[in-house]
Amino acid sequence: MIPDALTGRHDVASAAEMEELGRRIGERLVAGDLLVLTGPLGAGKTTLTRGIAAGLGVRGPIQSPTFVIARTHPSLVGGAPLVHADAYRLGDAMELDDLDIDADASVVIVEWGRGKVEGLRESWWDIEIARPVGGRGADTMCGDLSRSAEDLDADAPRVVTITRRP
Repeated sequence: MIPDALTGRHDVASAAEMEELGRRIGERLVAGDLLVLTGPLGAGKTTLTRGIAAGLGVRGPIQSPTFVIARTHPSLVGGAPLVHADAYRLGDAMELDDLDIDADASVVIVEWGRGKVEGLRESWWDIEIARPVGGRGADTMCGDLSRSAEDLDADAPRVVTITRRP
């Protein structure tokens, strides 16, 4: 359960700070917790997940699950495993349900999961990451996919907003 002190807006200045925020979140999560991460390409969803994984004490490495859809990381400390899923290529909640994720016994993180997690849990944590894009301020959509990897990985500030849903 994410403590009230971590809900709301967080200004994150670097990837290291993003991982630290994730670690603080991960230390409080228990089996049954569901987190939905939303943000543009390169926003830091997987970086935040790395921190959460460190806080949970699960086996890594933590990599984007884009091509495998979901990865399970067992606990190294006797806690809940972490299921890290990417719903970007899934059409709807039914396809996510077809992955047969044990949401009761795991901590589940779903990137790109807005509108697709309603069947997994009655309530969840919505975490939105915004980053500056092309001088237009913070952008929470996919943005310009032609941007170079260097631009996407730049250690630019992010805004992370954590909300309990519904």
